Amino acid sequence: MRFRNMNDSEISQKLHSSFSLQRESFLSQSHETYAERKAHLTNLKKLLTDNREALLAALNKDYGNRSYHESLFAEVIAVTDDINSSIKHLKKWMKVQRRSTDQMLYLGAKNRVIPQPIGVVGLIIPWNFPINLSFSGLSSVFSAGNSAMVKMSENSIHLTRLLIELVAKYFKPEKLQFFEETGSVGIEFSKIPFDHLMFTGSGATGKKVMAAAASNLTPVTLELGGKSPAIIDPQYPLEKAVERLMFVKQFNAGQICTTVDYVFVHESQINEFVDTVKQWIKQHVPDINSKDFTSIIDDRSFLRLCDLIEDAEQKGARVINLCEQEKQPETRKFPVTLILDTTEDMTICSREIFGPILMVKSYSEADEVINYINSKDSPLALYPFTKNKALSDLYIERIMSGGVSVNDALLHVAQHDLPFGGIGGSGMGHYHGYEGFITFSKLRPVFYQANTTSLKYLMPPYGNFADKVFNLLAKLKS
Repeated sequence: MRFRNMNDSEISQKLHSSFSLQRESFLSQSHETYAERKAHLTNLKKLLTDNREALLAALNKDYGNRSYHESLFAEVIAVTDDINSSIKHLKKWMKVQRRSTDQMLYLGAKNRVIPQPIGVVGLIIPWNFPINLSFSGLSSVFSAGNSAMVKMSENSIHLTRLLIELVAKYFKPEKLQFFEETGSVGIEFSKIPFDHLMFTGSGATGKKVMAAAASNLTPVTLELGGKSPAIIDPQYPLEKAVERLMFVKQFNAGQICTTVDYVFVHESQINEFVDTVKQWIKQHVPDINSKDFTSIIDDRSFLRLCDLIEDAEQKGARVINLCEQEKQPETRKFPVTLILDTTEDMTICSREIFGPILMVKSYSEADEVINYINSKDSPLALYPFTKNKALSDLYIERIMSGGVSVNDALLHVAQHDLPFGGIGGSGMGHYHGYEGFITFSKLRPVFYQANTTSLKYLMPPYGNFADKVFNLLAKLKS
């Protein structure tokens, strides 16, 4: 739905009208069958695949320049894999679960857990991977049998308007609607009494969303990003670590919530690390003006990255531009950059970078790494590079994070049978796979009483028989 030239009151009215339509439709119908849910998931995939090139072109227009291959990989291939996986496992997820009963007290009774849809789900989607994050969220929402309202980012305006135009060919408005952002839609959207609200974005905005949802007691799933660290064991092949780290760091020009924000390199390998990174960048990112290298999303974000570097440089950091070109304000192309010798008073140490800048920190012992990371908010991801299983286990045990990739970065997010989500400052709740199905379902506990029950002999007024039975049960249970 588009909101051009509408005031806040009109926007609120339109949003609540759409919510009422979906809510009334949900309450008036029986819960969706497996076949109906599968059909919705199939239509969701068709919406993407039938219109793939048009959607990627709109996305490219929103960015100014978005690598076609990165978009194809992250926004199409990853999403269709996700939907296919949901379809494959859906029948198993929907099965009623048998649970045990205490046959001593409840002889003949049965316990069951029935996964049921919760109703209308709201999704607030950021600009960095707008197709992936909306469609993957919808895959979980539709698997659970719900309807959805999706509020897109103001930086995804061309994509959003295309989705608004296309969605009616695949879904009724009672099932799915997309909404554009004009500057104040997000605030009104968060106030809707959804049955669940999923938000992906910054921690500051996440707090506002959660506060708005709290007024309706709406449960939330928050994916808030954070400063995700990598750690390179000096015994691990440095060239391999650099190859995997820098592929992820330059992907989407570093505009990924789970990218490597900073890397711990052993103090004996700092110079070798820098040289190895320079060689990798020279080979793989020779020209930032290429269509293969993605632009920073907008002028404000571009200037923010400039300010991060200027602040660090003024406070004594060593800044290394790894590319042959300087920053390109007109096209918002930002060179891949290393920052070393940082101090905690620098903005880059406390703020998520969200760009092609990698902070490098030296260390000598594993405890230094553990203590430093644990002094901050729990990161969304952790990336230890080591062949020593005991060491990787130590980092996983001692450092809490949303997820982990060992000997690589980012790729745990692409595993559809793994839950995805943060913890603490990096978010709460999960989606993807079975956990996504659970997030958007009500696991309904149902107790089925038998025709006869022994409890009728234990009802008041209590006498000697009740005394003996209760004392015996207490003794057996202790």
